[in-house]
Amino acid sequence: MALLKKMLLILIGLIVLILLGGLLIPSQYHVKRSVEIHASAERIFPLVNAPKEWKRWTIWNQRDPAMSIRYTGPEQGAGASWSWVSRTEGNGQMTFTASEPPKKLTYSLSFPDFGSSSTGTLTLTPNGDTTTVTWTNDGDIGNNPLMRYFALAMDKLVGPDFEQGLQNLKKLSESNP
Repeated sequence: MALLKKMLLILIGLIVLILLGGLLIPSQYHVKRSVEIHASAERIFPLVNAPKEWKRWTIWNQRDPAMSIRYTGPEQGAGASWSWVSRTEGNGQMTFTASEPPKKLTYSLSFPDFGSSSTGTLTLTPNGDTTTVTWTNDGDIGNNPLMRYFALAMDKLVGPDFEQGLQNLKKLSESNP
Protein backbone atom coordinates (compact mmCIF):
# COMPACT_ATOMS: atom_id res chain seq x y z
CA MET A 1 0.00 0.00 0.00
CA ALA A 2 2.83 2.39 0.85
CA LEU A 3 4.52 1.59 -2.48
CA LEU A 4 1.31 2.31 -4.40
CA LYS A 5 0.89 5.61 -2.56
CA LYS A 6 4.50 6.56 -3.33
CA MET A 7 4.08 5.71 -7.03
CA LEU A 8 0.87 7.74 -7.19
CA LEU A 9 2.60 10.76 -5.63
CA ILE A 10 5.48 10.45 -8.11
CA LEU A 11 3.01 10.27 -11.01
CA ILE A 12 1.10 13.32 -9.77
CA GLY A 13 4.40 15.15 -9.30
CA LEU A 14 5.46 14.37 -12.89
CA ILE A 15 2.13 15.55 -14.27
CA VAL A 16 2.36 18.80 -12.30
CA LEU A 17 5.97 19.28 -13.45
CA ILE A 18 5.01 18.76 -17.11
CA LEU A 19 2.09 21.19 -16.83
CA LEU A 20 4.15 23.85 -15.04
CA GLY A 21 6.98 23.38 -17.54
CA GLY A 22 4.49 23.93 -20.36
CA LEU A 23 3.47 27.26 -18.86
CA LEU A 24 7.09 28.43 -19.11
CA ILE A 25 7.29 27.64 -22.83
CA PRO A 26 6.38 30.53 -25.17
CA SER A 27 3.07 30.00 -26.94
CA GLN A 28 4.28 31.71 -30.13
CA TYR A 29 6.18 30.01 -32.93
CA HIS A 30 7.95 31.17 -36.09
CA VAL A 31 8.88 29.06 -39.10
CA LYS A 32 11.02 30.50 -41.90
CA ARG A 33 12.60 28.97 -44.99
CA SER A 34 14.11 30.49 -48.15
CA VAL A 35 15.21 29.36 -51.59
CA GLU A 36 17.09 31.04 -54.42
CA ILE A 37 15.27 30.63 -57.76
CA HIS A 38 16.77 31.35 -61.18
CA ALA A 39 13.67 33.16 -62.42
CA SER A 40 12.17 36.61 -62.15
CA ALA A 41 9.69 37.55 -59.43
CA GLU A 42 7.19 38.23 -62.24
CA ARG A 43 7.45 34.60 -63.36
CA ILE A 44 7.25 33.14 -59.83
CA PHE A 45 4.51 35.32 -58.31
CA PRO A 46 1.56 33.90 -60.32
CA LEU A 47 2.39 30.46 -58.87
CA VAL A 48 2.17 31.92 -55.35
CA ASN A 49 -0.74 34.32 -55.83
CA ALA A 50 -3.40 31.76 -56.89
CA PRO A 51 -4.64 28.98 -54.60
CA LYS A 52 -5.08 26.55 -57.53
CA GLU A 53 -1.37 26.94 -58.31
CA TRP A 54 -0.36 25.91 -54.77
CA LYS A 55 -1.52 22.39 -55.62
CA ARG A 56 1.32 22.24 -58.16
CA TRP A 57 4.14 22.94 -55.70
CA THR A 58 3.13 22.41 -52.06
CA ILE A 59 3.71 18.98 -50.58
CA TRP A 60 0.53 18.49 -48.57
CA ASN A 61 -1.75 17.38 -51.40
CA GLN A 62 1.08 15.20 -52.79
CA ARG A 63 1.13 13.28 -49.51
CA ASP A 64 -2.65 12.84 -49.71
CA PRO A 65 -3.83 12.53 -53.33
CA ALA A 66 -7.36 11.89 -52.00
CA MET A 67 -7.43 15.34 -50.36
CA SER A 68 -10.68 17.15 -51.13
CA ILE A 69 -10.02 20.80 -52.07
CA ARG A 70 -12.57 23.60 -52.49
CA TYR A 71 -11.74 27.06 -53.86
CA THR A 72 -13.75 30.20 -53.04
CA GLY A 73 -13.46 33.91 -53.72
CA PRO A 74 -11.41 35.40 -56.52
CA GLU A 75 -9.00 33.13 -58.42
CA GLN A 76 -5.98 35.05 -57.18
CA GLY A 77 -4.84 37.77 -54.82
CA ALA A 78 -6.49 39.11 -51.68
CA GLY A 79 -9.69 37.27 -50.83
CA ALA A 80 -8.78 34.09 -52.71
CA SER A 81 -9.27 31.08 -50.48
CA TRP A 82 -9.01 27.33 -50.44
CA SER A 83 -10.08 24.76 -47.92
CA TRP A 84 -9.32 21.07 -47.72
CA VAL A 85 -10.39 17.90 -46.02
CA SER A 86 -7.68 15.28 -45.56
CA ARG A 87 -7.25 12.16 -43.48
CA THR A 88 -3.47 12.60 -43.27
CA GLU A 89 -2.93 16.37 -43.45
CA GLY A 90 -5.87 17.54 -41.35
CA ASN A 91 -8.72 19.83 -42.35
CA GLY A 92 -7.87 23.45 -42.95
CA GLN A 93 -8.42 26.71 -44.75
CA MET A 94 -6.05 29.27 -46.19
CA THR A 95 -7.19 32.75 -47.21
CA PHE A 96 -4.96 35.25 -48.96
CA THR A 97 -5.28 38.47 -46.97
CA ALA A 98 -2.97 40.77 -48.96
CA SER A 99 -1.22 40.61 -52.30
CA GLU A 100 1.52 42.96 -53.52
CA PRO A 101 2.50 41.65 -57.00
CA PRO A 102 5.21 40.59 -57.61
CA LYS A 103 6.69 41.11 -54.14
CA LYS A 104 4.62 39.64 -51.32
CA LEU A 105 1.63 37.47 -50.47
CA THR A 106 0.16 37.33 -46.96
CA TYR A 107 -2.26 34.65 -45.82
CA SER A 108 -4.19 33.40 -42.81
CA LEU A 109 -4.26 29.68 -42.12
CA SER A 110 -6.63 27.82 -39.81
CA PHE A 111 -7.00 24.23 -38.67
CA PRO A 112 -10.41 24.15 -36.97
CA ASP A 113 -9.99 20.58 -35.69
CA PHE A 114 -7.02 21.75 -33.63
CA GLY A 115 -8.39 25.20 -32.82
CA SER A 116 -5.25 26.78 -34.24
CA SER A 117 -4.60 29.60 -36.65
CA SER A 118 -1.55 31.36 -38.00
CA THR A 119 -0.45 33.96 -40.50
CA GLY A 120 2.18 33.62 -43.15
CA THR A 121 3.95 35.39 -45.96
CA LEU A 122 5.76 34.56 -49.14
CA THR A 123 8.20 37.34 -49.98
CA LEU A 124 9.97 37.56 -53.34
CA THR A 125 13.22 39.54 -53.40
CA PRO A 126 14.94 40.06 -56.78
CA ASN A 127 18.73 39.58 -56.84
CA GLY A 128 19.83 40.23 -60.41
CA ASP A 129 19.15 37.01 -62.37
CA THR A 130 17.64 35.24 -59.37
CA THR A 131 14.86 35.76 -56.86
CA THR A 132 14.94 34.80 -53.20
CA VAL A 133 11.60 33.42 -52.06
CA THR A 134 11.12 33.45 -48.28
CA TRP A 135 8.21 31.59 -46.70
CA THR A 136 7.31 32.42 -43.10
CA ASN A 137 4.55 31.30 -40.79
CA ASP A 138 3.77 32.70 -37.34
CA GLY A 139 1.26 31.41 -34.87
CA ASP A 140 0.21 31.27 -31.25
CA ILE A 141 -0.63 27.92 -29.67
CA GLY A 142 -2.56 29.56 -26.82
CA ASN A 143 -2.70 28.92 -23.09
CA ASN A 144 -2.86 25.12 -23.05
CA PRO A 145 0.44 24.09 -21.39
CA LEU A 146 0.53 20.75 -23.21
CA MET A 147 0.01 22.36 -26.65
CA ARG A 148 2.91 24.72 -25.97
CA TYR A 149 5.27 21.78 -26.37
CA PHE A 150 4.13 21.75 -30.01
CA ALA A 151 5.27 25.37 -30.35
CA LEU A 152 8.78 24.17 -29.53
CA ALA A 153 8.60 21.54 -32.26
CA MET A 154 6.76 23.56 -34.92
CA ASP A 155 9.91 24.53 -36.84
CA LYS A 156 10.97 20.88 -37.05
CA LEU A 157 7.43 19.73 -37.93
CA VAL A 158 6.56 22.34 -40.58
CA GLY A 159 10.01 23.48 -41.77
CA PRO A 160 10.69 20.40 -43.93
CA ASP A 161 7.31 20.85 -45.65
CA PHE A 162 8.24 24.46 -46.46
CA GLU A 163 11.66 23.35 -47.75
CA GLN A 164 10.15 20.71 -50.04
CA GLY A 165 7.45 23.10 -51.24
CA LEU A 166 10.03 25.78 -52.04
CA GLN A 167 12.16 23.24 -53.92
CA ASN A 168 9.07 22.25 -55.94
CA LEU A 169 8.35 25.94 -56.61
CA LYS A 170 11.96 26.38 -57.74
CA LYS A 171 11.76 23.46 -60.21
CA LEU A 172 8.42 24.65 -61.53
CA SER A 173 9.57 28.27 -61.92
CA GLU A 174 12.88 27.41 -63.54
CA SER A 175 11.35 24.95 -66.02
CA ASN A 176 8.35 27.09 -66.94
CA PRO A 177 9.48 29.84 -69.36
